Amino acid sequence: MTPNNVLDLKCFVPAKDFALSRQFYRDLGFTENWVNDQVAEFELGGFRFLLQNFYVEEHAGNFMMQLMVEDANVWWAHIEAVGLAAKYQLQMAKPPVLQPWGLRVLYLADPTGVLWHIADRSPRV
Repeated sequence: MTPNNVLDLKCFVPAKDFALSRQFYRDLGFTENWVNDQVAEFELGGFRFLLQNFYVEEHAGNFMMQLMVEDANVWWAHIEAVGLAAKYQLQMAKPPVLQPWGLRVLYLADPTGVLWHIADRSPRV
């Protein structure tokens, strides 16, 4: 029998420059709930992750997160309005496009190179 008393599940997202990454996530729209020298908890809509003051290039370069949203266009408009790509010299910031698997996905890499898939299920044009 599998235990069913799970209270939370979070991933640890790597950060090459901890202070810069913390500011990036605040600018993106996350709330920083708490922070110490090694880790910070970020939250958005009741969902949380832990940003860690840890970096290994191979790990960070293959780390991906998915954020399902109601409308990826709204997220793209926010990303452009706050100038995230220019402010953080991001390697990846692409507007939403319908993917063959049926999700519309915008791709955004954080300052460390963590790739975010911000996606919706709506077939908007």
